[in-house]
Amino acid sequence: MKQIIQNINRLKREKNAVILAHCYQNIEIDEAADFVGDSLYLSRMAAKTDADIIVFAGVFFMAQTAKILSPKKKVLLPRLEAGCFMADMINVRQLREFKSKHPGIPAVCYVNSTAEVKAECDICCTSSNVVKIVKSLNTDKVLFLPDTYLGKWAESQLNGVEVMTFPGFCPTHLKIRPEDISRARAKHPDALVLAHPECHMEVIKSADFTGSTSQIMDFAAKSNKKTFIIATEKGVVDRLQRDYPQKEFILVKDDIVCQHMKWHTLSDIYNALELEQYEIEVGGEIAGKALKSIKRMLEVS
Repeated sequence: MKQIIQNINRLKREKNAVILAHCYQNIEIDEAADFVGDSLYLSRMAAKTDADIIVFAGVFFMAQTAKILSPKKKVLLPRLEAGCFMADMINVRQLREFKSKHPGIPAVCYVNSTAEVKAECDICCTSSNVVKIVKSLNTDKVLFLPDTYLGKWAESQLNGVEVMTFPGFCPTHLKIRPEDISRARAKHPDALVLAHPECHMEVIKSADFTGSTSQIMDFAAKSNKKTFIIATEKGVVDRLQRDYPQKEFILVKDDIVCQHMKWHTLSDIYNALELEQYEIEVGGEIAGKALKSIKRMLEVS
């Protein structure tokens, strides 16, 4: 592994490249990455970087977002198979039908969506900033897509705002059921439960804290507690265990793994850089419209 990381670092220097990695990735990728974080953080880094090449160790919609924010840069996705089941749950036709049933209501688009869908929405959001984004619209009704659970969680955090959601969801987070939380608490009675807002509302109700991946990691780092049950993707537990060995982090159940996020390996990243392969492109008109919703999010955030 050491040799391939050295080779990746050499190629980064030679080609003025940067590697962005989401914190659901295989943990060894962190050794080669320049920036590791959640969707909001990586969106900001994609907008700021002066690199000529961005290698995105994430999923397709993330690489698209990076390309939209840095249209003159070459954006590479190491494995094109790395998609997102949630993003695939809504297309432009479905979005237009959803909007037509609720005319005049602003549409908030979760970053877990395609560029084409982002282009049809008023503003984008991530799980880190969804409450702030919805609140910024100063309206009593919003449309939210594609994740119904994140939308309804945001509604629960706001007074007097109705969040009308599209019926999309994250299959990985919906594997977590209330009985899984109960079972984990029985085994670890002193632990705090930290959950992602893509989880079912019944899971969120039983959690001690709900937040995005970065918010969960920040909470665990700052807490005086020593034991935590983590109700989100395994990559978060891997990083918390590495960074805070004096604390204990328990994945709520063994199969909370996003297979798409785990596609990439260090070899894939090396090949992407060496061959400059699997470049992501976004059409000009779609990119321009999607950029407005993404930039509006970044301005509010």
